[in-house]
Amino acid sequence: MPKYLWRVSYTQEGASGLLAQGGSVRRAAITEMVESVGGHVDACYFAFGDDDLFVIGDAPDEVSAAALAIRTAASGAAISHTVALLTPEQVDQAVAREVTYTPPAV
Repeated sequence: MPKYLWRVSYTQEGASGLLAQGGSVRRAAITEMVESVGGHVDACYFAFGDDDLFVIGDAPDEVSAAALAIRTAASGAAISHTVALLTPEQVDQAVAREVTYTPPAV
């Protein structure tokens, strides 16, 4: 199953909800959302900086990952960036694959 990193930034509305509910409640809601499309949450960490939350987990396919992103965006409570993650073995497969490429002329 494809693995993803979701980088999340809360809007003012989302931050107000986090203040009201706390982190554990949000983690449970996120886990429920990801599991509803057949996925699984491996880790959920709050942070400070440009991103407020990092979630690592999997989803069955790109359509499921897109459904999660669309629902999050439609809520208006958060902005989510989905990053597809690759295992070292997948990178091994990628570097072994033949590719026709011509670099730009300098």
